[in-house]
Amino acid sequence: MRYFPKITCVMYHYVREIKHSRFPELKGLDIKLFVEQLNYLKKYYTIISMEEAIDAIENGSKIPNNSMLLTFDDGYTDHYKYVFPILDEMKLKGSFFIPAKAILENKVLDVNKIHFILASEDDKSKLVNDIFEQLDFYRKDYNLKSNEEYFKKLAIANRYDSKEIIFIKRLLQVELQENLRKKILNYLFEKYIGMDEKSFSKELYVNSSQIKCMYRHGMHIGSHSYDHCWLNSLSFHEQEKQVDMSLKFLKDIGIDLTNWTMCYPYSGHNKNTIEILKNKNCKLAFTSDVNFADFNVCNKHEVPRFDTNDFPKDRYAPNNINKLKEVCNYKY
Repeated sequence: MRYFPKITCVMYHYVREIKHSRFPELKGLDIKLFVEQLNYLKKYYTIISMEEAIDAIENGSKIPNNSMLLTFDDGYTDHYKYVFPILDEMKLKGSFFIPAKAILENKVLDVNKIHFILASEDDKSKLVNDIFEQLDFYRKDYNLKSNEEYFKKLAIANRYDSKEIIFIKRLLQVELQENLRKKILNYLFEKYIGMDEKSFSKELYVNSSQIKCMYRHGMHIGSHSYDHCWLNSLSFHEQEKQVDMSLKFLKDIGIDLTNWTMCYPYSGHNKNTIEILKNKNCKLAFTSDVNFADFNVCNKHEVPRFDTNDFPKDRYAPNNINKLKEVCNYKY
């Protein structure tokens, strides 16, 4: 009988010194807590490499039932300065998904502009009012709805964010036309951050040399598209271009694409995305859907992941497997 593994995947974003940084309100994981969480995970899981996972899925090689993949999105310098040395010292492997544009063009991704704008103002209603003023300014040019309509539609709190934060994220990530989103984001970035974008980008993201160093030491480097856009909002051709440009970037810096993988920005993808990845022999593609990755039923191009916040940050904490099953309504 064909063997298909079950793997628990966890995703990380910012891992840094939070409290004493320039942005103490940034939602990220403190380095000390990251170490605590790794020690917890090592106790209850066997942390494997991406290549081991691919071999198990494709060739049926056996891996432990408690196998786990550590994945890191967005290519932050946090990952090179803090995460990589810790993983290397603990003899663990991580998988890092890089948005090529941020590195090649020194642009700050829209998603990161939003994060740092939110981290720069405690009073989120002030940010909402700033956005309302911008919408009022552009309303006639873009035939916009009323502020109240946008807020009612988008301001729905989730398990991590307030309704004001969700409103800001959804409006500036996907609801408005792209060129208007960028105008409002650039205005807010200048007002609340007040730093040259190119300089901020170089400070925020890894560079090619750092990526090469991580790769040489056994870390897996994957695609996070080129622009870090909602792929499912693009045509087939536009999506294919995003993938091709990202793969060219990886190839140019020396990444072997034999076992290349993808992480969907914002988890956005559709049938076209999957068809493109299949055609280009993408081994695995990751979403932010919350579940265990049971490859008896899981599509290898729609791999779910848990968030770092779903696991304790205390090495002595008891196994929270039952809580994880409740979080995702586990049915497998």
